[in-house]
Amino acid sequence: MTSTIRRFLAPKPVDLSLTLRLLNEGSRRSATGMWWATNTPIGAGSVHLHLDGDQIVAEAWGEGADWMLEKSPGVVGVDDDPATLPRAHDVVYDLSRKMAGLRMPRSERVMEALFITILGQKIQASEAHRSARMMRAKFGQPAPGPCPIQLLPTTEQLAKMHYTDFHSFGVERKRADIILQCARRANRLEEIAEMDFAAAEQRLLAFPGIGPWTTGLVMQVALGNPDAVAVGDYHLKNTVAWALAKEPRGDDTRMLELLEPYAGHRGRVTLLLKYAGISAPKYGPRLEVWSPAKL
Repeated sequence: MTSTIRRFLAPKPVDLSLTLRLLNEGSRRSATGMWWATNTPIGAGSVHLHLDGDQIVAEAWGEGADWMLEKSPGVVGVDDDPATLPRAHDVVYDLSRKMAGLRMPRSERVMEALFITILGQKIQASEAHRSARMMRAKFGQPAPGPCPIQLLPTTEQLAKMHYTDFHSFGVERKRADIILQCARRANRLEEIAEMDFAAAEQRLLAFPGIGPWTTGLVMQVALGNPDAVAVGDYHLKNTVAWALAKEPRGDDTRMLELLEPYAGHRGRVTLLLKYAGISAPKYGPRLEVWSPAKL
């Protein structure tokens, strides 16, 4: 299979591993750079990205190769501007310097981001990743070219499923129904990639089963919104309260209050704290692990 290559000026600074980490299921490290693979609007595609001096070299394969090359600058954050992050807390300032190459990626794969995020609603992240791996193995195809990624199910595949088809992957009816509703109205959802942040958020929140937590995470990944926050996250409110105020527990109101000095970059701050491994002291009940008996 032949490949197509594009070169473009790299944003400075940029850490490809940190930046593409947010894409979760769609990215992998290589010896020299990063892979990104997805089901594009024109077919499966993969792209390998690596730094060459002051340029990024993007080499793509598959039916979606041209689309991948077109979107590669966005996915490495060329339009992101981390330099305007305000200095309000020493811990955030120090982390922003240590992770200066972290940029907000913009994948424009709205349904893919929604699928992964909905899988993670109200359960442990490890269980959501387990479900995604199982569904990739069952329904996905290998990414084109030498890319080591198994693609997620296509939107068309998801739209044809029944909620009971999700049970063997550890997904109960509630989350399955949300995924199915989104897949069957995917055109309306994919349109948000062309909208401004406010309009995109409004449309996402209008869909049943999509709340502030899901919207915040999807806006970060699909649109590269540096201000999007996953309000309602089980751990994030405590992490922010601990990191910024040394308060072991907080609620969403307190989290947003502490993040207010970073308006325009609140999502970026939460990522810096997450990638640094900062967490509040652990006590209290854990989220329940999925069991087949609950289906």
